[in-house]
Amino acid sequence: MAEYKINTKDLKQYTDKLKTFDRVLLSGVIYTARDAAHKKIMELINNNQELPFKLNGATIYYAGPTPSPENLPIGSCGPTTSGRMDVFAPKLLDLGLLCMIGKGERNDEVKSAIKRNKGLYLCAVGGAGALACKSIKSCEVIAFEELGCESVKKLEIENFPLIVAIDSEGNDIFEMGKSMYLNSK
Repeated sequence: MAEYKINTKDLKQYTDKLKTFDRVLLSGVIYTARDAAHKKIMELINNNQELPFKLNGATIYYAGPTPSPENLPIGSCGPTTSGRMDVFAPKLLDLGLLCMIGKGERNDEVKSAIKRNKGLYLCAVGGAGALACKSIKSCEVIAFEELGCESVKKLEIENFPLIVAIDSEGNDIFEMGKSMYLNSK
């Protein structure tokens, strides 16, 4: 297990180095998008319309932040279950998405797309949304404001703590973890 401090603009350079179980303190720009936003993004793609952000090299955080309390850029901002976006992820990865952040397992199609595109899936700690928001320095709604907490937001993050859950070779922390546990008995 290694530890890395990486800016999102440099993340592509690290995809071959990052391995499952590695820890990452991520800084830079990421975009929030959950189920409803993904549906709208796919409609834009299918209609050859402009997307709210460039997919090439982007990182999507599966989160629906709560409204910001006084003196903070954002409210609680924990990860949502990633599997709900599995139907969308392969196409987005094929179109240039580099990294996804969420919680929980991914299906085989997503893992294949991660491997095929040399992407990454990073996990944030679920249930720690109030702590996660401390790494977020700014928040701007950039698309689908009508979706409320599920609108697409551009976040500027600093040292956001993550774990490599699926690396660019398709190694899966959930499969490996189960195997390690079963073999330790």
